[in-house]
Amino acid sequence: MQLISLESLPVNAQTMAIPPVWVGDVNISTDEIAGEMQYHQADCVEEAQLQAARALVVRELLRQRCAELGWEIGDDEEAAVAALLDAELEVPEPDEADCQRYFEANAERFSEPLRLAVRHILLAAAPDDAVARDSQYRLGQELVVELQAIPERFTEFAQRHSACPSKDDGGELGWLSPGQTVAELDRALQRLPEGLHDRPLASRYGWHVVSVDGREGGRALPYAEVANRVRHTLGEQATRRALRHYLLALEARLGVSGVALDDESAGGLMQ
Repeated sequence: MQLISLESLPVNAQTMAIPPVWVGDVNISTDEIAGEMQYHQADCVEEAQLQAARALVVRELLRQRCAELGWEIGDDEEAAVAALLDAELEVPEPDEADCQRYFEANAERFSEPLRLAVRHILLAAAPDDAVARDSQYRLGQELVVELQAIPERFTEFAQRHSACPSKDDGGELGWLSPGQTVAELDRALQRLPEGLHDRPLASRYGWHVVSVDGREGGRALPYAEVANRVRHTLGEQATRRALRHYLLALEARLGVSGVALDDESAGGLMQ
């Protein structure tokens, strides 16, 4: 994901990938969409346009609802929106039974954070380079066999073969928490026992010869210790669902054309 730069933003209707956007009889101009795009991360300009347009539609829906109620928004739009949602949004409170059921079905989400001490040797190969991926995998297998016999050579092999800057530290990545490395490698690491893994692990960057040198955390916590976190999680989920239904009802009643709201359109209001 990248932040779309201001230099790449569209400034007129000819460069817009979406049709004119209306909320009731109010037009969301192309200039407004272009100005909003800088606040939305996307893989391409077209996706940033769509996200920006949806965000502006949500704001306009809420402005029009305030006008229907005779509320003055004034200079503090954020406070007005908060007051509107506080008055009109119906969010059910999760009861104790709901919380218990959710915890039992998702206990791993409320465990102590797992930390792993990891060393690796990155054998670089692009995802679409079949020849390189095959040869690097075979090299990785050879290194694993060598290291099973002589573990002390890990630093030497990292300095000689690794394409990661960590090679200067013998392949040391330090203590990693979930989410600190590339997703596909991160998922694999969570399941590994301590020691040298018996085969190279794949990622978009190539193959990784991996040694897990330590594990901390990951302990399952009892419900009593995380009850507040569980209740907060369920409360956020209920609020997001209520926001979505509220915005979709406003969209249907006031009328929106050019874009349609989706499941993520309420996300900005949850910040």
